[in-house]
Parts: sequence; C-alpha cells; structure tokens
Amino acid sequence: MTRVLQSVGGMLPCDHNLPDSYYHMKQLMSKLGLPYIEIDVCPEGCMLFWKDDETLEFCKFCGVNRYKLVPQSRKKPRNRSALSKLYYLPIAPRLQRMYASTATAKHMTWHVEHETKEGMMSHPSDCEAWRHFDRCHPQFAMESRNVRLRLCSDGFAPFGRFGKNYSCWSVMLTPYNLPPDMCMKSQFIFLTLICPGPNDPGKKIDIYLQPLIEEMKELWAIGTPTYDVSRDQNFIMKAAIIWTISDFPVYGMLSGWSTHGLMGCPICMEKSGANWLTFSKKPSYFDCHRKFLPENHRYRKDKKSFIRGRVVRDTPPPRLTGEAIFNRVRRIPTVMQEPNKKPYGFCDTHKWTKRSIFWELPYWKDLLIRHNIDVMHTEKNVFDNIFNTMMDFKGKTKDGLASRKDMTIWCDRPELSVDLEYQGNNIPKAVYQVTQAQKESILQWLVSLKFPDGYCSNLSRCVDMDKLATTPSMKTHDCHAIMQRLLPIALKEMLPEHVWSYITEISLLFQSICSSVLDVASLRRLEESVPMLMCNLEKIMPPSFFDGMEHLVIHLPYEALNGGPVFYRWMYRFERFLGELKKKVTNKAHVEASICQAYLQQEISTFSSFYFEREVITRRKRPARNDDIDEDLYENVVSIFNYPGRGKGAWTNRYIVGKELQIAHTYMLINCPEILPFYHEFRAKYSAFPDNEIDALVDSHFIPWYKHQINNRGIVDPLLVSLSWSPGAYAKVWRSYVINGYTYHTVGYGQGRPTVNSRLCVPTIGYDNSETKFFGVLHEILELEMPSAGKKLTCVLFRCKWIDQPRSVRKNSKYNMIDVNHSHVYTKNEPFIIVQQAAQNYYTEYPSIRRTQTQHKDVDLDAFQQHFFQPPPIVETVNQHIQLSDPNGGSVEVMPETHLSDLTTPSEREIVEMHEEQQNAHYQEEGEWIDGSDTEEDVVYVENM
Repeated sequence: MTRVLQSVGGMLPCDHNLPDSYYHMKQLMSKLGLPYIEIDVCPEGCMLFWKDDETLEFCKFCGVNRYKLVPQSRKKPRNRSALSKLYYLPIAPRLQRMYASTATAKHMTWHVEHETKEGMMSHPSDCEAWRHFDRCHPQFAMESRNVRLRLCSDGFAPFGRFGKNYSCWSVMLTPYNLPPDMCMKSQFIFLTLICPGPNDPGKKIDIYLQPLIEEMKELWAIGTPTYDVSRDQNFIMKAAIIWTISDFPVYGMLSGWSTHGLMGCPICMEKSGANWLTFSKKPSYFDCHRKFLPENHRYRKDKKSFIRGRVVRDTPPPRLTGEAIFNRVRRIPTVMQEPNKKPYGFCDTHKWTKRSIFWELPYWKDLLIRHNIDVMHTEKNVFDNIFNTMMDFKGKTKDGLASRKDMTIWCDRPELSVDLEYQGNNIPKAVYQVTQAQKESILQWLVSLKFPDGYCSNLSRCVDMDKLATTPSMKTHDCHAIMQRLLPIALKEMLPEHVWSYITEISLLFQSICSSVLDVASLRRLEESVPMLMCNLEKIMPPSFFDGMEHLVIHLPYEALNGGPVFYRWMYRFERFLGELKKKVTNKAHVEASICQAYLQQEISTFSSFYFEREVITRRKRPARNDDIDEDLYENVVSIFNYPGRGKGAWTNRYIVGKELQIAHTYMLINCPEILPFYHEFRAKYSAFPDNEIDALVDSHFIPWYKHQINNRGIVDPLLVSLSWSPGAYAKVWRSYVINGYTYHTVGYGQGRPTVNSRLCVPTIGYDNSETKFFGVLHEILELEMPSAGKKLTCVLFRCKWIDQPRSVRKNSKYNMIDVNHSHVYTKNEPFIIVQQAAQNYYTEYPSIRRTQTQHKDVDLDAFQQHFFQPPPIVETVNQHIQLSDPNGGSVEVMPETHLSDLTTPSEREIVEMHEEQQNAHYQEEGEWIDGSDTEEDVVYVENM
C-alpha cells in the first residue's frame, strides 16, 4: 500500500497532501473513526481498574500487580504498561451513525413498516417475544427509531489450532431494526468488547461486560440525542438488548446457570431428571422426555422401552418467567462482589454460579427469551451423534462397550446387553448401526455428490475412504446440509423402517424451525409432537447417546415460536465475523490491540462508503457470487420481457424456425399477463371440449387468432401489437445464465464440472387451481427478441426435458419426499419455460447396495434472495371473461358477441380427428405404463417445509 501511495503521489503536484505511507494514511483516517476506550484489567480477570478503582495498583481480590515490572536499571521514567487491557468500543456513537446516513437511516424503522401475513413470522418483530416487550414497555415501543439489539459472545484462537494456546474473547451487538437483507450483514455487526486472553473468562465475563451494561442502562433510561437524516430531525434514541446468542458453554457464562454436568439444562433446571452413567462417566438425559407427553399417553406406562420398570407420572418442568428467576438469584452475589467463590448449594440444589450482570438492566426480567439456544451448534452435535453412532466410527460413536454396560444397567434390552465384567471388543450389533458394506456405500455416495453452485461445500474432502471415516474438514454448514437434506436419503434403504422414520422426523424438525418464514400453527403442532420424537429415539438409542445437546431439541420449537426465524438467532454469521477478526491479528505480541486498530480502520471505510457515489463499488455494495441484479435493468422490465438476468461466458447464434418457433411464441403469449384476457376468451369458446383438446387448439391456432383480433379490433397498444408478431428467428444461445440469485448451466456445459446446475422445477397452476411441480433438466438457453417499434423486448427461455407427470412422480406425504423415475420422459412437445419461472433443484442417487437402476433425489434450494421477483407460474387457469386494460391508459373491450374468425377456427372434422388421435395416443401411453410398469420408486424429491 505504501508503494501505491508513493506512485500516485509521484503523479500529483509537489504541494499535494496525499500521505506518503500506509502508516501516515492510517493516522489521517483515524480522525474519522469512532471512539474506543482502553481499561486496565486484573490479569486474573477479577476486576476492572476503572471508576472508583481506577487508581489502584493491585487487584483488591487476588493482589496481583496491575502493571508490568520495570527493570530498576532503566534510568528514564516512562509510562507504565498494564499487564492486561480490555478494549471497549461504545455502541451509542455507532448507532447514531446509522441514522446519519441515508443509506441506513431509512431502514431503521423497517421493523414497524413491513407487513407480514397473519400467522406467519419472517422477522423477530413478528414474534411474541417482541410484542410482549412492547406491551410491557409501551413508551419505548412508541418511538419506532429506538434500537433493539442482540448480543453475541464467543471466543476464537487467533493463532489457529496448531499455534500458541491462546483464546481471545469478543462481544458483538447487532441491531434488529433492519430488514432481512441487511440485518445479518457483517458491516452491521458492531464489535463492542475485546476481552484479553489467554484463557476464556468463564463466569468472570461479567467483569468485562460492566462498561457495556452501564452504557445500556443509560441508553434505556436517558437515551442520547441523535440526528435522523431521513426525516431531517433530532430525536432521543434509546436502545435495549432483547436477548443473547451464544453456544451452549457461553450460554452458561452469560446466564449464570452452569450448563455442565447434572442439572445442566438452564430451562428445566433442577427438574431435568438427568442421571449419571457409571461406566460412561457422564450425565445422560435418557428417559427425561416422557414427562412432556400428555398425561394419558401410553409411553408413560411403558416399563420396557425406556428405563427398566419405570412409570412416569411427573408433569413437564414449568418454564419460569423472568420475574420468578430473578427472585431466585436476587440473593446470589455477583462476580463483581465474589469473583472466585461459588454460591452456597451449588451442584446440590442448583447450578447458579452467580447473579448475572444482565439482571441490572431494568427490562431484563420482562423478556420472554433472555438467552437463545444456538440451533447451529445444537444441530451440529445432534448430527454428529446420530451419524457417528449409526456409522459406528471408532472413537466417535456413542455406542461403545461402556455404553452397552450402562444400557445393561438401565434398560431392558437383552439382545444388546453385555456382562458388566466383559473387557473385549465384540458387542452385539444394534438395529441403528449399518453394516460394513453399507458404511462403504454411504461414504462413497458422499464422495460422489455434486451440488448446485453455492449450496454446499465439496463433501468429498470430508471423507477418508481409506479409513472409512469422516475427516475434521466436515464443517458445521456441511452437517447442516446433510442433516436436513441428505440424511433421510442416505438411510432410506440402510436401516429398518421404524429406525429410519425416527431419524427422518428429527431431520424434518430442523427443516421446519430453520425455515425463513415460520407458520405459527405448524410450530404449535411441532411443539406438541417433539416430545414424541425424542421418546421414539429413546426407544432405540443407548442412554449414552442423550447428552445435553440432544435434550435441548425439545426446547427449540418454543424458542422458534416466541423468538421468530432461526437465522436471526444462530451463530453462523457471527462465526464468520470471528474468522474475519482472526485475520486482523498483525501483531502477535498485542493481539487485542491489533484487532481493535484493524477493526477501527475497517469501520471507517465501511461508514465512509455510505457517502460514495452509486457507481463506486465498495465492500458493502460488492456483487454477490450469483448476482444478477442491476437496478437500472428494472426500469426496462416490460411484462415478461427484459427481466433482470445475465448470461455468463460466450454465446452463439442459431436459427429457430417452423414448429419450434411457433411453440416458443405460443408459450410466451399465454404466459404474458397482458395476453391473458385473449387467452381466456379463446378457451371459453371451446369450453365444451376436454381440456387436452383445448390445449391442442391453443398450440395450433391461438397465434393466428390473436393476430386476427389485434387487426379487427383496431388495438394500437404497442406491446399488444408487438406480441402478435413472431419473434426473430435468429436467437442467442447461452451455456450459462444467472437469474433470481441462481446460476444455471446446460447439461452439456456442466459435464465434468464440480457442481451441477442443470436441474430445475417449475410450478404449474392447473384448471382446478391446483399447483403441480414439473421436474426437468436444462438442455438449452435461448434469448429471443420480439419485433418492436419502441423499446427493445427480449425474453430468455429455458428448453428442458421434463419428467412425465404423474406417471413418474410419487410423493411420500408423511415425510414430504417425492420419488421421481427419470426413465419416463414427458412426451408432450412443451419444452420451454420463461427463465424467471425456474426454481433450481438437485437430484442425487440413493446410496443403495442392491438397486441396479439409477436413483435420484430432488432437493429444493432454500437460499435467501435479494431483490427477488416472484416468478410467475405457468398459466393453465380456468376459463373466465376478463376486461382488457391498455397499459397506455386506453380502454380495450372484448364484446361478448365477438366470434372467432372462420379463417383461424378448425373445422368440426379437424377437431374430431384431433380428438381421435389424442385418445389413441392416450390409450397407447396407458398400455405402455401397464405393460412396462416399474413398481420400484426411482427418484426422490424433498420439498421445503
């Protein structure tokens, strides 16, 4: 960077003010930065040297020296350096800057202005916890510009796994006022505290949180004057932390309830019912979930499937309110009072390690959810336990010799029991374990998987076929994709039906709560059914399987119901942010200071970019990987034409003539909203005929009939007139196209690539208004141009090969999976769809060791789309008479007495012949299906929940 500055400076006049080095440039930019505060800390984390203790030189609890020792030989006095420092970046100035820029100020009231369908949740502002807070504090809710914050804390190793054993801890705040496409962006995650290492703070994290809590109390009670540039006025901005987000160990650090050992559940508390496993030497939540079932449920009296001879009559543990919890902890000392002592009765009657500093916030006891269970880590641990136990990976499985001995003590499963004195390696095979051949088949299947671009990482790097095991390269998001989409397919033919169904139900549970839009009614049903899911797992899995993370699953539906969509409340975005912080460590002798200075420089550049011109590409406005959005293109959109999208790579030309051009033109017309009234009128004339005959008439006669109507009625609307003309026969042919945030490749172009982007589906609306999905494979991408006297009109079409519906598609409605047989192709000549109608999907083979035919599974991508246009469905609607409207403001009326022209209407004889041909073809297809029927289900599709 210094060389760049010197090179640019050499081209400027001699009296220029450009810094000549990167160091001087940072000094100049630092004047634009927001404040930060350095606070000396006891090296043992016992106290902060601030406020009344600012002048102390020794810790008042442990007596450790505050400063580094200075050699006596040093003659010149110098400022003493503290052994440990906390870096605090106040949040108020950063929130004020959000209102100082038009790029962000107008979005800070989105949580009030947006509309959501009743009974649906797409943002935390739609959830009950948010509304409950508003009811408890109406004065705060009255000002829509008041900020609601989420707090996240986690640690990271700045030197990596193989470097120095050092742990650096950070605290981050993020405003919830913003819309979904901004709420989780890294530029709106504010680093607030950088806690000194080298060890994690444990329960002493409250020591470091003191400056933040003091500021939050001031922002709640008094607020801070803030200028809102979007309304050109000043107001008093207040702020509140509405909950925290962290992994499970940090959950205990923040809440004050230890999450380790017995009574480790911070929700069930002392009524969790966990037991200690003698041989596994750990707590187990086995048979702790029957009490959540209805009182008359048959599982409560089952003495064989769970703990031997046990009947459960207990009621579910009550979920305590904030007021009730505060009454429990109000007499427990804080860490600031007793940093090195545990409260009386710890591990005997309770697991409170302290009274959390968050109780100092006046509104904390009014929150429905104070600390969130992180679904990311919970899902990862549940998947690891299921997959490792099912695959019987040595050292990772939850079903070893010690586990079997515990099972012998607790359970009535003689077929799996072992002698308590046995020390060998041979234990009976369990029903939930796969064979060696099945294990090899599943791992080979994972290696061979190819996904659409951006959907998942390359899973082949996560498998070691030599050792028949997974590698540490399998990250959390890989487990997320396998757990929710692939695990039910992998186990479909490997495990007994009842075992597979229990695991699939857990997979569907995570699919449901991780949806971007949540249905309240569905979540209530899920909350009622999740105890049954856990009990079903308890019937087959060993007691050692059920550690604390498995138990947390039973509380996830409640938090989704009251906290809203999960992707606002999990750690994925914050883990990536910590990965960025790790890269900022340039001075390994001063880790925290190095991170702070680098973050301040990034913060300056981020906020400064809000004032750049629109065409300047910054980190904030950097195009996404599959970006197809150009805001200027939206001004050119006309109906289905000029839709924002872009071809990738080189393109060629080819001529489209004859029948193919007619089919493409017809499809464009009947899917153009402006032509729908003509289309409905045409179908209405033949409403007495079967639908398939009307379809044939549309294919062969709709274009000339429509052209005749345009000429006879004197319609002058440029769009309607242009559509009556045939598209240009000279078409562009693309091999790759980006649309709606997805990249599509033709089958030929995708051969040999590490990703598969040629699979898609499209929803169709039938004559009875029922929706059906057609699954296909992309073979060609065509860009056609319509003749037009004004604005250029182009339309991009996908030419696909479709799977025959419903002949080759069978749905398992219970588990929302669809089997598709790719050997049966849709024979009707309807290959085209408009590009914006497509939804990308994924097909994969079953990892079967006995099937010989190719098996596939189709997975819908469920990625968040920025600036997403709702793709128009294929039009196959019921007959109706609609008033035409002229886009230019005129009026076009279709008179009831208007008849089809004799020149464009088929004769009765032609209709009869056409009817006979279709009937014969139909009977022939029926005969082929009956004679060559394949009872095996070949393809699977999983719809989004």
